[in-house]
Amino acid sequence: MLGFLKNPVVVTAEINVNLVALTAVGLLSRLWGLSYPRAVVFDEVYYGQFVSLYMKRIFFVDDSGPPFGHMLLALGGYLGGFDGNFLWNRIGAEYSANVPVWSLRLLPALAGALCVPLAYQIVVELQFSHCAALGAALLILLENSLITQSRFMLLESILIFFILLAVLSYLKFYNLQRHSSFSGSWWFWLLLTGVSCSCAVGVKYMGLFTYMLLLAIAGLHFWHMLGDQNLSNLSLVCHFLARGLALFVIPVAMYLSFFYVHLALLYRSGPHDQIMTSAFQASLEGGLARITQGQPLEVAYGSQITLRNVLGKPMQCWLHSHTNTYPIRYENGRGSSHQQQVTCYPFKDVNNWWIVKDPGTQQLVVSNPPRPVRHGHIVQLVHGITTRYLNTHDVAAPLSPHSQEVSCYIDYNISMPAQNLWRVEIVNRESDTDVWKTILSEVRFVHVNTSAVLKVSGFTGASLPEWGYRQLEVVGEKLSKGYHQSMVWNVEEHRYGKSQEQKEREVELHSPTQMDISKNLSFMAKFSELQWKILTLKNEETEHKYSSSALDWITMDTNIAYWLHPTSG
Repeated sequence: MLGFLKNPVVVTAEINVNLVALTAVGLLSRLWGLSYPRAVVFDEVYYGQFVSLYMKRIFFVDDSGPPFGHMLLALGGYLGGFDGNFLWNRIGAEYSANVPVWSLRLLPALAGALCVPLAYQIVVELQFSHCAALGAALLILLENSLITQSRFMLLESILIFFILLAVLSYLKFYNLQRHSSFSGSWWFWLLLTGVSCSCAVGVKYMGLFTYMLLLAIAGLHFWHMLGDQNLSNLSLVCHFLARGLALFVIPVAMYLSFFYVHLALLYRSGPHDQIMTSAFQASLEGGLARITQGQPLEVAYGSQITLRNVLGKPMQCWLHSHTNTYPIRYENGRGSSHQQQVTCYPFKDVNNWWIVKDPGTQQLVVSNPPRPVRHGHIVQLVHGITTRYLNTHDVAAPLSPHSQEVSCYIDYNISMPAQNLWRVEIVNRESDTDVWKTILSEVRFVHVNTSAVLKVSGFTGASLPEWGYRQLEVVGEKLSKGYHQSMVWNVEEHRYGKSQEQKEREVELHSPTQMDISKNLSFMAKFSELQWKILTLKNEETEHKYSSSALDWITMDTNIAYWLHPTSG
């Protein structure tokens, strides 16, 4: 029974000395003296800020790409015990003692080192000689820019690592296809291809090019399989489903998981909140959530509200009015109505409060029970502090003469009657009887008399002159088939008005909102909004000061100072 003990246990293994040597030298070249210089180098000033925000669980948006690469850098900081306390304000700033420089640079260095053996194996899988593979690996090993990028807290080496891993995995899968389909190794390399593609895209969108290339090659190879008479229809279906699972379903699921982890980690309010919608801001701990959590959900006649423009460009702003009036005559000679100014103001202020009034009554408080406002209802918007009604008429706006002036109506006892009725249109409604909801409903206000839509015209960057305190212009835009977010508003702060007397109401408007109901966004809603912001925030018209043309890469005419020694320069 114990006869097997009479013979020794023998384990045999084939070791590719070339591969081992390349890996060792790659690690040495990338890890040697990794903590030098102990100062912020080039884009470490950029990525380091995000690492600090991860450590403090503070929400941010980076328009350069998805969050997976940032999370990997933050993992290095977490493993090194980084607390996030460092001011990333300039290149060359000396790191304080609490910054684990070696840990923060470790993952990019490891990724850069492993690119060397990956390059070797890719050339071997392409059926070239080991000598050719060694030459390709040496080119990666000794490339000056790759060594430099790998030794700092940057994403390029991580991106290249996942791209090479995806290519190698598909080549190994394809070479196994001929003689061992659906084996364990076949499944491993196919699944690793999908995982690597997802990680590459999750680091930077440049990874999409590799992903699309491998999808095209996989499609071409499958097309050739359709003509193989030796494969049954069932076998072809299984091959198609396997590729669909590994190269589409898993990458999409992983991509979503990157954002899920990102949003789960960053649950606190931060400096980038203002570019997100009110609903998103209210889902974060602190910030807007402290104000809006628990306030009444349904807007009713008599509600006191602040209206935030959904566009949020060039800055977030709220519908606002103050006692100052439009000049009787503008600098270009055009005249105005001399009515009370209405603007969009980029700061929270008591003059941002409006009262939703039923045109059929004089009541400015919420009845018991409250009467909710629904899609299509006609309302008047009364400015809380001045009690004047939001109005528009056939008078040219100050900066946009093609649009109507929006004002708060002052009765000058002249032939200019009030036109202050507005129809509430809920843009994201599910039915035509939807109730207007705090934060969640995106609404347009359509002027009953002229069909003009209340809109911020300042999204192009225009602001009123000194007489308008440089605030953004609000206009009445003639209703058209087009749609723009500058026409859409949502209720951010909301309370049920209780005071009919003006002095009591002013005290009420200055007080904090009441807490009654809370509402959170789903993950998919937050993901959709964050993904859209990442794709649309970047200004493609601005050129990076260190940008270079393809010819510069060959001639090396353009250089970049990553870091300067403080004494020698």
